[in-house]
Amino acid sequence: MRGVERPETLFSYVSLEDRIPANHPIRKLRAVVDALLRQMDDRIDACYAKRGRPSIPPHRLLRALLLQAIYSIPSERRLVEAIEYNLLYRWFVGLGLDEPVWDHSTFSANRERLLNQEIVQAFFRQVRDYAELRAVLSHEHFSVDGTLIDAWASHKSLAPIDEETGPHQGQGKNPTVDFTGEKRSNATHRSTTDPDARLFRKSAGDKAHLCYAGHVLMENRNGLVVDAEVTLATGTAEYEAAEVMVERSVPANATLAADRKYDAARFLDVLRRKGITPHIACKKVGSNIPEALTQSEAYRTSLKVRKRIEEIFGWVKTVGGLRKARFVGLAKVKVQALIAFAAYNLVRLAKLSGWPLKAT
Repeated sequence: MRGVERPETLFSYVSLEDRIPANHPIRKLRAVVDALLRQMDDRIDACYAKRGRPSIPPHRLLRALLLQAIYSIPSERRLVEAIEYNLLYRWFVGLGLDEPVWDHSTFSANRERLLNQEIVQAFFRQVRDYAELRAVLSHEHFSVDGTLIDAWASHKSLAPIDEETGPHQGQGKNPTVDFTGEKRSNATHRSTTDPDARLFRKSAGDKAHLCYAGHVLMENRNGLVVDAEVTLATGTAEYEAAEVMVERSVPANATLAADRKYDAARFLDVLRRKGITPHIACKKVGSNIPEALTQSEAYRTSLKVRKRIEEIFGWVKTVGGLRKARFVGLAKVKVQALIAFAAYNLVRLAKLSGWPLKAT
């Protein structure tokens, strides 16, 4: 028979908790995220004054940013709007059915106040330590690689370093810019929108664009991110960032796989001093990798497995929103990247067998 529309009810007797399916994968994420945030209470409390106007609870703020990365929400304005009407999002963030959602400007102001590099880096380490507790991290085999993150700035914002504005012609928000006959480089030009962004191109046939360099250190067993960096985009940024991550996160007697860009004498010296075996693809001319090493089965296996790092970049760019920076400045872009990599690890952990419903 034909269904009949019922009049709107004034009260609901179904709780928000009951509306989320018991087997929904987001429940695993919420349980573990809550446990990790409880371990950071002392560090987060130190960021707040004892008196004054209450802010957005920091645990809700961080859960909301994870939600933004996991569900590919493009902006904080859209994020706040989605939390308003999406019951799943409300439940994950920790808002009740009748609680008002924050204004997007309030959300952004609180995010800038709380989520500095130290707090987000600590949360990223908490996720990594939890993966280590679950015995899913490798301590023997690692891979490293880099990618480009488009800056929140266009070529039209480029101007000579000694000038405040570029060669704009016309008026309006999108004026005409004529760079005819003018050579632009990082030595002579800066973006007036984002001074930290640098002109860079990934390969000889590519065009240069304003960007940052993102770097990832991956363990080879399950493809989890064990360390990450964001730097200015330069020709030496990849192995310079790799040196920092190796010193920080790779134990002695491990192996490190990488593509041929890391076949540099300076970088190999760092690996040898720490007792790390370089499973690095050889340059076509003048390689620094010993030929005897390239004949081993372990070397060939590492070069195959290292390609999984592209899955990380694919996820954080297409799902996690890291293809283009949402913020201006190196420090803020690094915070965005660390949130995306932490979200990737959490989603990846949820797919691994043996992850309990409740964190321990």
